[in-house]
Amino acid sequence: MIGHAPVLRAEVQALLQPRPGGRYLDATVGLGGHAEAILRASEPTGTLLGIDRDGEALGLASQRLAPYGPRVRLLQGRYEALADLVAAEGGFDGILFDLGASSLQLDSAARGFSFGREGPLDMRMDQSGGETAADLVNRLPERDLADLIFRWGEERWSRKIARAIAEARRREAIRTTTALADIVARAIPRGAWPRHIHPATRTFQALRIAVNEELTGLGPALEGAADLLRPGGRMAVISFHSLEDRIVKQTWRRLEALERGRILTKRPVTPGEAEIAANPRARSAKLRVMERAPGARARGIPDSFGEAA
Repeated sequence: MIGHAPVLRAEVQALLQPRPGGRYLDATVGLGGHAEAILRASEPTGTLLGIDRDGEALGLASQRLAPYGPRVRLLQGRYEALADLVAAEGGFDGILFDLGASSLQLDSAARGFSFGREGPLDMRMDQSGGETAADLVNRLPERDLADLIFRWGEERWSRKIARAIAEARRREAIRTTTALADIVARAIPRGAWPRHIHPATRTFQALRIAVNEELTGLGPALEGAADLLRPGGRMAVISFHSLEDRIVKQTWRRLEALERGRILTKRPVTPGEAEIAANPRARSAKLRVMERAPGARARGIPDSFGEAA
């Protein structure tokens, strides 16, 4: 698991252009795959700050990145709180957001993200508190549940799915991933099942987004991250569905219109056939990159981690 290959690694490196002496921020460090590539490319003096809300992932990333010693530092937190987390660390040459669930979360049955592995219906990226997917599925009124599945999953069968969930939970509470996946699959006419993905994919996406409030703060987080870039610094974002990608596009168009940045990828960079064959989860990935406008000043440019500007 620790040695997993991150999606679009070569493309991120080519566009982010890490270099010796550079300062980098991985706002969703996960298992540390992209962070490790950035640290290698910026040897011997480049530094990286990694942030993630998932404490389990941070523990594994810490093991993976241990050989880089004081060149790397990891913090637990949400990217929505980026400005507070890095208030004394501004002035980055590159910032990366790799959105969505990590391989650790998707592959661990105990985390409750996967419809293919039976486990508790959890889906919390930060397991220290908050509602689980089971809480939402069993608590929300049918209409609210349908709206949630439609809004965050873009699922056309949301009303039928919500009705099936409401009927099932009247018999007994829905507590496992496979129980929910079976309910959703039966609610959608087999002839309408999507090609290439499980019929429960969009419903699980919607619940995951709702549980973790993934999209509510994404736009402001991207705008705030742009303020942390040095002039000419670059920000790369990997998204995995249209809702995320739409927010990235809209935010960066606004920044470009305000002359705060320049979009480098007029069209998103996507994985090649070889990468998709090796990692089917990469098929929906889209990489977009922007550059901080020359002459723009980053908020606080310390010489090293932890020093005020």
